[in-house]
Amino acid sequence: MESVNSEEPHLRHVEKDVLIPKMMREKAKELCSDKVEAFTECCKEGGFFMVFKCRKENAALKDCLTGYYKDPAFFEECKEEYLREREEYRRTGISSKYRKQNLPTNT
Repeated sequence: MESVNSEEPHLRHVEKDVLIPKMMREKAKELCSDKVEAFTECCKEGGFFMVFKCRKENAALKDCLTGYYKDPAFFEECKEEYLREREEYRRTGISSKYRKQNLPTNT
């Protein structure tokens, strides 16, 4: 099977082992937001006993997040998004964080 781009983009160690996994964690939290919210609410209500009271919510959250962390397709999706953002940064010199925050307005 021949890929469209014959040369795989080079990823530095920090990109592969730190930056892309960080993106995966952030995206997984969004995708598991219902479980994050349920666990957060339980912790607020549980007070001191939240460790015991919120086991079910904690397990559901961990299962959801771990499912994404271990999914090779999810890693590839995040890697492609990271590479697009890296390419855009190299082209413009503006990080995606600032591009999203500083959109031009018609005033």
